This record gives sequence, structure tokens and C-alpha cells, in this order.
Amino acid sequence: MKFIHDDFMLETDEAVRLYHEYAKGMPIIDYHCHLQPEEVAEDKRWDNLTQVWLYGDHYKWRAMRSNGIDEKFCTGAATDRDKFDMFAATMPYLLRNPMYHWSHLELARYFGIDDLVLSPKTADEVWERSLERLQDAGMSARGLMLQSDVALVCTTDDPTDSLEYHQAVAADGTFAPQMLPTWRPDKFLAIDKGYLWTSWIEKLEERSGMSVDSFIGLLAALQKQHDFFNSVGCRLSDYGLEMVDAEPYKDSEIEKAFELGIAMQKVPVDLVKKFRSALLYELIKMDANSDWTVQIHYGALRNNNSRMGALLGPDTGFDSIGDWPIAESLSRFMNRLDFEEKLPRTILYTLNPRDNEVLSTMLGNFQDGRTVGKIQLGSGWWFNDQIDGMKRQMEALSQMGLLSRFVGMLTDSRSFLSYTRHEYFRRLLCNILGDDMVRGLIPHDYDLVGRMVSDISYNNAARYFGFNKIKEMK
Repeated sequence: MKFIHDDFMLETDEAVRLYHEYAKGMPIIDYHCHLQPEEVAEDKRWDNLTQVWLYGDHYKWRAMRSNGIDEKFCTGAATDRDKFDMFAATMPYLLRNPMYHWSHLELARYFGIDDLVLSPKTADEVWERSLERLQDAGMSARGLMLQSDVALVCTTDDPTDSLEYHQAVAADGTFAPQMLPTWRPDKFLAIDKGYLWTSWIEKLEERSGMSVDSFIGLLAALQKQHDFFNSVGCRLSDYGLEMVDAEPYKDSEIEKAFELGIAMQKVPVDLVKKFRSALLYELIKMDANSDWTVQIHYGALRNNNSRMGALLGPDTGFDSIGDWPIAESLSRFMNRLDFEEKLPRTILYTLNPRDNEVLSTMLGNFQDGRTVGKIQLGSGWWFNDQIDGMKRQMEALSQMGLLSRFVGMLTDSRSFLSYTRHEYFRRLLCNILGDDMVRGLIPHDYDLVGRMVSDISYNNAARYFGFNKIKEMK
């Protein structure tokens, strides 16, 4: 039997039916990704498999480093073919790593290579067949999105971005999928970063055309950009945090922190926390006023290897799971917003799976009884978007919330081949529910359970975010 086959991961007849009848045909709403908008606008093409598969993929780089592969084959000057060969040499050692599944799903779905597994023995054939396939008209950025039945993607964008590529795609009547921006302002919280922070302030001044010489001025400039994002169709914000700060503060303390930061003087730790608390609160009020959905990704301990960070910069595969307390400060933060009726739809993602239950119970504290699934437990993220991590997230949500109202999967990826992660997630979901049907834990009712599968795969997201022209499917 082929490794990647029609019923891959589906262990019961019930799971097979749920997947093929209720999940497989659903379009994709990829509401959080890191695709480059320019590549969609310009319909980027690639010369070889390395370029579309290994460039910028820190997941693969981490695996190769663990296998003793020199850095020149990851991020260095080795040829594309040599880099591919080193990844092929690593593949046999990736058994039980999710990358083994992801990689073979991508080879099968986009390159038609489902009759072999990647290894040094098959590397030549995979390389040659992929080169041939990449010549096809549909193997471009837009073509891959169309092949994957993508209805909409939300990229991740700096508040100082011009959004020109989003506007270009929106104006192009020949391309059906929507591409919308996502507001990602968390770098402005990093007042302790000295020159980096002041350089971001300067970029904000340039883009907004406003002077940012106080905390009030910072809020005004950010509000102007927020309004601009809203005019281009933005419906979500995203905050990448170590933890959610919710310290009490006075206005005078925040202005003092700003004065120190803008002068590139050291900001005391207590003022840093107060500044972050104040700015995050004000930013999420902006989101609420625009009726956006807030995403909070927390728990990443970033840039651990200072030696490699100095060589390669951030986001090159040297991050890990952080271990900070979350419940009390998150509760204070959400309670303040809720009390003032400024708590928007919110998706909480934890990188530390020990917090699934903490967040699952936190959701119930702030549902408003009017908005279906208003506060969401985000899908397994980063190190957790694999079988165990996704299952743990869904188990926690099932036991302590409403899995049926879950808005489902996202790619969180820079790759146009990563849409198979939606397939991977859907197969796992159907396998879990199919097993429950077999064991008698839920009714053996395909109308009931199948509707749940279709909703989690697509319909819940279609209803939840309020995207224009996106409708649920029957």
C-alpha cells in the first residue's frame, strides 16, 4: 500500500466516511499565515523543489541541524540541489516527526509523488519529477492556492506596511481567493529594545505622517494606521507575546516609560511591564471598536542561541517553548476589557500545551451569551501542530468547552505548500470522532457528527470572522 493513500490516518470506517463526505470537499479559510503578499500579487514561481520547500522553513532547518547537517546546507551558500540532498538524507530519521507526514503529503498533493518515500535512494527521482511538475502553469503561488481550494487567506503584516499588494490582489478580478491583511503591532510593545524600538517608531512616523513624541502621539499614529488597515479589509489582529501583561499603572508612569524609551535610556523592568499593559489594552480597544477578532499567540521563548542569532537573525529555528504563569494576568486583562464592554472576539493560542486546560476554562469566564464561540482556544500552534498537540488541544476544548464551535485549523506558514496541514487536521478530527462513534461515546449519526466536521473544517470560520463574500456551505 502507498504510504499516502486515500484513507491515510483514518482508522475506522466511520472516520473514512466522515472525512470523504464531510471534510475533504470543504474550502480553506487560512485565517493566520505568514505568506508574503508580494509573492501572491506577482504570482511567484520557483525553479526547483528546494526553493519552494526549504527556503525560509525553520522547521526543516532544525531537523537537519539535529541530524548533524552543516549550516551551509540549511541557510548557507550550498547549492539548491545539495540542500535538497541533505534534507533527503535526513528524512529517514524523521519517522514519528510530523514533518515526515507533512513532507509526504506535500509531495503527493502538489507533485503527484505518492508512489515512493523520500530518502537518499529516491532523491534523484523526486528531484527530477518535481522539476518537471514545477513547469506546469498551475505550480505558481496563485496556482497552488487554487489547487488547494483556498477561499481566503489572512497574511501577517506590520502596521507600517503599505498594503499595496493586498490592494493589487483585491483589484484583480481574475483571482478568486481573497487575501486580507492582519494587524501585527506587538513590536511597539518592546520598549526595552532600545534602538530597535526607536527605529520602529521612526517608521511609524514616516508611514503615518504624524509626530510620535509621546504615548498619546503613539496611540494616535497607530490609530491612523489601524483605520487604514480596516479600509483595506483587515478583520483580525495578532499579538505574539511571551505572556499577557496586566499591571496596574498611572498615565504619568506610561509617559515616563515612553520618554526613557524614545531617548534610548534603560527603562526599569516595572515600567516596561506597565507600558506593555497600557499599550496592549489600548490596541485591543482599537480592535474592538473596529469589530476585529483578536489573536493572542503567547509562550514562545525566542532567539535562544545568541551565537547563531548574531549570524542569521531571528526566525531561523532557535526558538522554543517558554514557561511563564499565565492565568492571573490573563484573567485581569480580559476582565478589564469585558467590564468596559471592549472585549472583542478573541482566539488564545498557547505554545505550552500544559496551558490547554487553563485556557479552556478561561474561555467560559468571558463568553457573552450573544456571540457564538466568542472566546476561542486556538488550534495547536508551532511545535504543537502535530497529532499529539492538536489532539490535546481538541480534547481540552471538548471537555471544558464546545468543540463543535471551534474555528479550526490554520497553516501559520510561509509556504504555499502548507495547505496540506488543513487536510492533516481534518483527517485527525475525523479519526477522533469516528473512533468515538465506534466506541459509543457519541451517537452513530452521520447527519449530527458530519455537520460538526463540516463546521469545524470551514463553516464556523466563515460565520465567526465576518469576512465579506465568504458564506457557510451546506
